[in-house]
Amino acid sequence: MKFRITPLASDIIISIYAIATLYLRFKFENDAIVSPMNSVVMGVCFVLIIWVFIKLKVLNPNWFGLLNSNKFKS
Repeated sequence: MKFRITPLASDIIISIYAIATLYLRFKFENDAIVSPMNSVVMGVCFVLIIWVFIKLKVLNPNWFGLLNSNKFKS
């Protein structure tokens, strides 16, 4: 049995994670001299972490109901 988080909780976790990582990136980049390439690599790594959890089906985002799966099924 896999560990799964409900869709609403997944949405909240992803939102908090995105806001926190953006805050940390902006704070870190202001305090230290960081090149734009390092900033892009950091951003990709943060996004990759969330992507892996979604692919492993640990996080099951519903995107706050914005994407209705019935519309896309034909």
